[in-house]
Amino acid sequence: MVTATSTLKLAHSPDSDDAFMFYALANNKVDAEGLEFTHILRDIETLNRMARDGEVDVTAMSVHAYAYLADDWALLSSGASMGDRYGPVLVARSALSRTELKKAQIAIPGEMTSAFLGLRLALGEFEYEVMAFDEILEAVADGRVDAGLVIHEGQLTYRSNGLVAVLEMGKWWYEETGLPLPLGVNAVARKFPLDLQKTVDRVLKRSIVYGLEHREEALEYAMRFARGLKPHLADRFVGMYVNHHTVDYGGDGKEAIRRFLRRGHEAGVLPRLIEPEFVSGE
Repeated sequence: MVTATSTLKLAHSPDSDDAFMFYALANNKVDAEGLEFTHILRDIETLNRMARDGEVDVTAMSVHAYAYLADDWALLSSGASMGDRYGPVLVARSALSRTELKKAQIAIPGEMTSAFLGLRLALGEFEYEVMAFDEILEAVADGRVDAGLVIHEGQLTYRSNGLVAVLEMGKWWYEETGLPLPLGVNAVARKFPLDLQKTVDRVLKRSIVYGLEHREEALEYAMRFARGLKPHLADRFVGMYVNHHTVDYGGDGKEAIRRFLRRGHEAGVLPRLIEPEFVSGE
């Protein structure tokens, strides 16, 4: 049942994978059940802050950020970004040992990103500098920092900057847990009635499924947001983060989020233990 509040602020990143996900919705390809959406495109750390400040209604956010926002936001059952033995990469100009990393200055793309939480779980305490995600590769290559935590398309392109992988977060997490690495989620504000939350979940899931079933046209649209990625790399990037886990978490996806948040709390990074809650329109 749609309420009088039928135009919602939908926020997501200006990346090819999110563009692929929301292609059908942005182009009126699927039934929105009476809802209208205003699309707001921002980088993930900005989206985390906007969710914290209540500036949007439905949004992509980091799993890490959700740990602080769970009282006001519920996870939708679709839209997850999971790294199945891949994900953010810690890069440097040459190989660095764990001991060297403890003394290194590491550029990170934001303190609320899941990449940062994952690296804290892997390394413990370390010195870091917050930097825009698309400036990190150049900062490492130029020697302004010793290492950098790379997200988005930089996961596929860092070698072209002459850099090497020091730690591949998705592989590390899989070796630790046997689970995919939870990175991003879609969430809806709890201020809305549950019926509306469920409608949002159905509509967004419909858009994701449409993209996967009409991959060529959705990928053509997503290329507008590929930030210079060649088509074959954009295709690969979309495939990494829009897949069966994106349509529905599944048991392993939900367990991955629970484990990630629990490990964060046990490590003293997260102030309280969060049990994730999922909204499903089915």
